[in-house]
Amino acid sequence: MLLSGRRGAVVQVKARTIKPKPDSQEVAWIQKVAAKAMSQAKGTVRQLRMLPADMVNGRARTLQVDGNAYEWVAVFLLDHPQVPEGTQATWEPIGMPAIALTRRDWDFLFDQLRSTTAVLDYLFRAAAEEPVPLGEEPVRFYELAAADAAAPPKDIDTELVGPGGTLFSTPLLPQAPAGSDGTHAHLMIRIMLEDVATSLLRDSVAEGDRFTVLSDFDRLPVPARAEWGHLLLDMLRDVPEVPEEHCKWRFRRLREEDGTRQLIVGAATRFDPIIEAAFSAYVQLRHHEVTARTGRAEESSTLGVLLTPRRDGVRPWDTSAVRVHGDLDLSEEEIQVYSEEWNRATENADVSVSG
Repeated sequence: MLLSGRRGAVVQVKARTIKPKPDSQEVAWIQKVAAKAMSQAKGTVRQLRMLPADMVNGRARTLQVDGNAYEWVAVFLLDHPQVPEGTQATWEPIGMPAIALTRRDWDFLFDQLRSTTAVLDYLFRAAAEEPVPLGEEPVRFYELAAADAAAPPKDIDTELVGPGGTLFSTPLLPQAPAGSDGTHAHLMIRIMLEDVATSLLRDSVAEGDRFTVLSDFDRLPVPARAEWGHLLLDMLRDVPEVPEEHCKWRFRRLREEDGTRQLIVGAATRFDPIIEAAFSAYVQLRHHEVTARTGRAEESSTLGVLLTPRRDGVRPWDTSAVRVHGDLDLSEEEIQVYSEEWNRATENADVSVSG
């Protein structure tokens, strides 16, 4: 089972463990196990919708999975040494998106995207297209990536993020594999995700909250990650260059097309309770500013991730995260204080906007 945010995939793996028979018999076996796999996936989702289950993830942590909280796709994953050319798996409709892949297709998607969220989004997108023969998923992927690259950028309401930003546009799917620019900058995002995944949780934070933060952060578009990585490294080099007792901040913001999600990454000179409170105020203010314009507070969320350099040699930086959602019910006094401090402070700051 693959989960991220509000999307989930039930993956049914069927493996050919004996020497393949003539093509006609292999095709018949594939069709048989495809139908079985999709029936099993349907049954799994039906069961989870009737009765939520505690499930253990790859880090041996328990999460409760309520089938009604997710949009599902069924995946028939075929592990076969030699699929007959042109074989297209078929099955009766199961009431949810469904797709058939070979193990090589599956590995290709993760090698190309290196993001669970991006793979899930692709599975839903591809499941809505016409089926392709088993083993030809890379061909469809590159066709969709080429169409994304040729599509003009969508218009977005830049008033939602205020003046002074720089608009970036990237395709949904990368034509080159993630990290192919010859640098390790794309790994910055992976390292930050790992920091969140392995950090100790405060008593008030549940494992499900960690899952939500990881899911939100992993929504950063794959084609943008190397550029963001370079920027974050530049931020970390830049913020310590201030007089003692001063603090320098740098930010980058991403707002999704419908305006209901924001991602803020930043760096600050140091980490202490004052910096922690100030960053929380910044995230709350930006969330309030956008939701006040959209009127969609109840369905909106903002995730802030802050890097602060370390000087003890244990590791190069600390990663902190703040996530807010819904109507924050800020008082007029809080809004005024946050706005006066942060909007004045960032009038000439290095703040970019992506969309």
